[in-house]
Amino acid sequence: MKTISNVRTQKMVQLALFTAIILLLAFTPIGFIKLPVGLSVTIVGVPVIIGAITIGPVGGAILGVVFGLSSFAQAFGLEPFGTLLFSINPIGTFITTMIPRILMGWLTGLIFQGLKRIDKTKIVSYMITSLAGSLLNTVLFMTSLMIFFYNNAEFQSIDFIQALNAANALLLIIGMVGFNAIAEMIVCGILGTAIAKPIDKFNINNSI
Repeated sequence: MKTISNVRTQKMVQLALFTAIILLLAFTPIGFIKLPVGLSVTIVGVPVIIGAITIGPVGGAILGVVFGLSSFAQAFGLEPFGTLLFSINPIGTFITTMIPRILMGWLTGLIFQGLKRIDKTKIVSYMITSLAGSLLNTVLFMTSLMIFFYNNAEFQSIDFIQALNAANALLLIIGMVGFNAIAEMIVCGILGTAIAKPIDKFNINNSI
């Protein structure tokens, strides 16, 4: 039986590990999977989802902070779209990159806690939670993006935004995420389930 101190230490170690993985994925090509159809999906959110499942909502929120900060850092010349958003509205860019990711981590943990109470095997819980985490990331991020940027003339003048020719914010969201969002959910669902299950089992066996 582990002491409270040992349990906390193990959680801190796992948080540190997931943090390192998030940073590695965010700042290297490893975080992006090329699909045969020519698209790429990001898996940077996967460690947040896994952490939310295995450590809990608070752990998920903390990892969401790391995810958000890594996204905000991209706005400083590392990613063209993020850099453009920062030039239009720095505060809006910070909120858009931070708050959705924090909420995603926290809500993903809450979803898993709710599901595992009715799913004794947890297999379905892992899959649904992983899919939900990816969906939350997309929905929350795009909602914030539309709130802060949709009515901005400079944002509307971006070439690919004009090319979408969306009549409203919802159509623009669909046009921007499209197939990528579905592919990302599938990838996150598979990876999240495959990785979270053994880690969660290890934590349970070690009294977390």
